[in-house]
Amino acid sequence: MKHTYKISIIMIFLMFFATLGCSDFLEEDLRDKVTIDNFFNSDAEAVLAVNGLYRVIHSLELYRTSNNGLDDMYMFGADLVGANRAENLEVHNYTFNESSTDPYGTWKKLYELARNAALFLENIDGNEKLSLEMRNQAVGEILFFRALAYYHLTNIWGDVPYFRTLPTIVELSSLPRTDKVIIRKDLKKDLEKAIGLLPSSYSGSDLGRVTKWAAATLKTKLHLFDKEWKAARDEAAMIINNSPHRLLDNYADVFDQSDPFNQYNDEHIFVIDYSGSDAVEDELRQNRTDFFNPRLRDEPKDPSQKAALIAALKTNNDNMTGYGKAIPLPEFADRTNWQVGDLRYDASITTNYEGIELNFPYFRKLWNLDQEYSRRANHPDNVVVFRLADVYLMAAEAENELNGPGDAYQYINKVRERAFEPDQPLSGMTQETFREQIRDERKFELSGESHRRMDLIRWGILVETVRNVVHRPFNNPGNNIQAKHVLYPIPAEEILLNPALLEGDPSNNGYR
Repeated sequence: MKHTYKISIIMIFLMFFATLGCSDFLEEDLRDKVTIDNFFNSDAEAVLAVNGLYRVIHSLELYRTSNNGLDDMYMFGADLVGANRAENLEVHNYTFNESSTDPYGTWKKLYELARNAALFLENIDGNEKLSLEMRNQAVGEILFFRALAYYHLTNIWGDVPYFRTLPTIVELSSLPRTDKVIIRKDLKKDLEKAIGLLPSSYSGSDLGRVTKWAAATLKTKLHLFDKEWKAARDEAAMIINNSPHRLLDNYADVFDQSDPFNQYNDEHIFVIDYSGSDAVEDELRQNRTDFFNPRLRDEPKDPSQKAALIAALKTNNDNMTGYGKAIPLPEFADRTNWQVGDLRYDASITTNYEGIELNFPYFRKLWNLDQEYSRRANHPDNVVVFRLADVYLMAAEAENELNGPGDAYQYINKVRERAFEPDQPLSGMTQETFREQIRDERKFELSGESHRRMDLIRWGILVETVRNVVHRPFNNPGNNIQAKHVLYPIPAEEILLNPALLEGDPSNNGYR
């Protein structure tokens, strides 16, 4: 059914490497208690190691849920997505602090990924017991995952502890924060190497593995976030001009997960692949979709139509068994706030089911009500991390910042060509008006896809945006948000284990 190669690996091996990714960043150094001398001796063993990295990114604290994973820091707390009731209030209301649980879980998982990547790289890079082809692919994948870990860490916490080889217990207990500029300089070099090592595409059971285009997209993002406009433009253009990826003709098709046997498409550059109902491990099942799915108890708007709604759902083999915790905020759900003729509205937002008006709006593009293959807490839906439309918009933004809108129109208009009927290409704009347009274009094209909050942060407009958008009455982020909230504080538990984390910044990103 789905491609479960990432996690279907020897359980003894997983139990061994799980000890290298224990719950705390500061942990016992196990290299003198377990022996890996008899491992990494074949291509098959190298694959097992790298598959362990895929297993980590499937975890609850990263991509598997929208409640206590990366979506907490990337999707919520902006101007597009909220909950339909008073839930996850620390994130929505900007009351998180050093002791908040969810960010700490994400911190630990990202460092588990970084630690395992360091160990595996040490044992695979230059290992002549492996074939050159396998060694190149494995090193490329490991470099990508290490870069992905530190990309998230530096986005969320700024300057963070950084290592390229697995530290000892003594080293970990006094490892200070490293300037994120230094970290990201290394990441870009690593990703450039990974681009040269990784294949362009995969087939069969290897679909979903990291390609050179996934590495190039992550590198593009790092350049864009660091305002390295030429490098970002050139990297994005390289992907657009040379990769096998293309924009689909129909926007809604990009998110179509209705057929669990055919969930990849040409626009997807990197996805987290879940397999759902025939999974034996939780990491293969995601409940992220449940946050976009409605709760039947909340619907419909007119209670007298409840029976009709239930009958319609049954006819389609659908059900509303979700949580309703990731729905469009009121202004974004209002069609009048979208440009006339934007086809993405109907593909992205729904306020009805089979003509029955709903109590809340929902992200149609990200829900899946199917009860045969996509049931509550057991969804096989892929989580799309990178897709080509994002690359086009990054190219447009970087080109505009570099040279103005002249050559940037080709990139943004390619995205708009699909979005409007009839086509509404842009022209005749100043650099500033184009800058405002690209911000809107990313908002409407990428809504609900965990890009918005980081976009607002890198544009320097998070605080003003959150203060000016309409939230639901049980949330009041505009009253609480401050400049410090562009970063999270390093978790208190980590500071207790390693006081050196406060060296250079005793305020812990302004939270003390």
